[in-house]
Amino acid sequence: MSGAESRRVVITGLGVVCPLGLTPDELWSGLAGGTSAVGPLQSFPCAGLPLHHAAEARCFSGDIADFGPLDGERKKAIRKGLKVMCRESQMAVAAAQRALHDCGDAASHHPPERFGCVFGSDYMLTLPEDFTAGVARCRGADGRFVFGRWAADGMPQLTPLWLLKYLPNMPASHIAIYNDLRGPSNSLTLREASGHLAVGEAVVTIQRGAADIMVAGATGTRVHPMKTVHALQSEQVAIGDGDPTRWSRPFDKNRTGMVLGEGAAVLILEELAHAQARGARIYGEIVGHAARCSSDSSGAGRRRQAIGHALRRALDMAAVPAGSLGHVHAHGLSTVNGDRDEAAAMHDVLGDAATRIPTVAAKSHFGNLGGGSGLVECVASILAMRHGELFPLLNYETSDADCPVRAARRGDPAGTVCTSTAVTPQGQAGSLVIRSWPTEA
Repeated sequence: MSGAESRRVVITGLGVVCPLGLTPDELWSGLAGGTSAVGPLQSFPCAGLPLHHAAEARCFSGDIADFGPLDGERKKAIRKGLKVMCRESQMAVAAAQRALHDCGDAASHHPPERFGCVFGSDYMLTLPEDFTAGVARCRGADGRFVFGRWAADGMPQLTPLWLLKYLPNMPASHIAIYNDLRGPSNSLTLREASGHLAVGEAVVTIQRGAADIMVAGATGTRVHPMKTVHALQSEQVAIGDGDPTRWSRPFDKNRTGMVLGEGAAVLILEELAHAQARGARIYGEIVGHAARCSSDSSGAGRRRQAIGHALRRALDMAAVPAGSLGHVHAHGLSTVNGDRDEAAAMHDVLGDAATRIPTVAAKSHFGNLGGGSGLVECVASILAMRHGELFPLLNYETSDADCPVRAARRGDPAGTVCTSTAVTPQGQAGSLVIRSWPTEA
C-alpha cells in the first residue's frame, strides 16, 4: 500500500445554508418531514417572468448572526467583508464557518500551513442594479444608452470594489483569510458538479501529504435575475399550474422540469489519524471519488456516459460492489431527459441492483441549488446514515418505464455506504462514495 492510500480521509464537520435551514438538524427535519421549500419568489421582481416560485434560502439574510458562532475578531472581519461578497460568497462563508465550528475548531489544533481549502461554485453574475447609476449617466437626450460615454461617465459610478463581489475564487479566499488557512487552496467552477470535484481534490491533497485538514465546499444559486432568465431560455424549468411544492418530482412520469433554488454546503475533511488524535467526532469516510466529462461535438453533455463513467470509477476506487450500497443519492434534476439519462447510467453501472437499491434525491424538496446542490445532498445522505433511515423521494407518485428506479420511502434503511452523483448540462460529472462512521454508544 502506498503512502497516499494509507492516508484515509474522514469527515469531521458539516455546514449548510439551504432552503430548509441553516443547520444539519434543520435540513434533516425538513427532509424527514417531507417538507418542500418551494414558495413565492421574493428576492427580485418577477412580474415580467413566467416563473413566480422558487426555493430561496429565506433563512439566510446575510446578517452576521447567520454565520454561526464566531469570536469577536472573526465576527468583526466578516461583517466588514460583507460589502465585497455577493450572495453566493456570503452563503459559502456562512457554511464554512458553521462547519469549522462543528468540527471542534480544528484550526486551533494544527499549523495553518497544513490546513487548506477547495471551494466550488457556479459562474457568478452581477446584479442589474450594480449598473443602474452608470447606465443612467450614459443616456442621450433621446433616453437611449450611448456606449461612447461609458468609460468616462458610466464606469466611475460603479462601486470601486465591484468586481471582487463576483470573482468565483473569492469564497475560498475569504474563508482562508478569515480562518488563517495557509495550506493548499483552489477554486472550481463546474456548475452542479463543483462540490463533488472539490471534495475529490481535497481528498487527494490530504492523501499526497500536502495537508492534514481541508475545507471542501460549494455554493451556488439559480435564483438570480440573470441566471433565472438563462435557465428559462436554455433548460427545462417547471412553471406549470397547481401547487408549486409538487413541481420538483425526480423520476416521476409526470415531471415537467427543475425548480430553481440556492444554497451552499461544506465538509471538513481530515486525515484519519489526525482526527483521532484530537478526539474529533467523525461522520463518515470518503472511500471513492471520480470526475468524468462526456459531450458531443456541439458541446452538449452526454449525461448518461458522464454519470456512468464517474459512478463506475468511484465504486471501483471504493471497492464497493453495487449490491453493497445502502442507497443512491441521485442528481435527480426532475427534467424529462435528465432523469431518463441518469436512470440509464445507473442501470449501466449497477445492473439489476438499480431497481432494488433505494434512490433519493433531495432536489425533490428544494430544487436545483446550482453549484451548492451536490454537497447539500451529500450532507443529507450522511445524516440519513447516522439516523439509520432514509427520507422519502418527495412527490414521486407514478413510475416511469424510462426511469426504472426504486424510489426511497420514509423509513427505508439508509445503509452504511452510499453514492452521490452530480452532472452539468455540458456533461461534467462527479461521483462520491461515502461510508458512514460508527457512532459512539
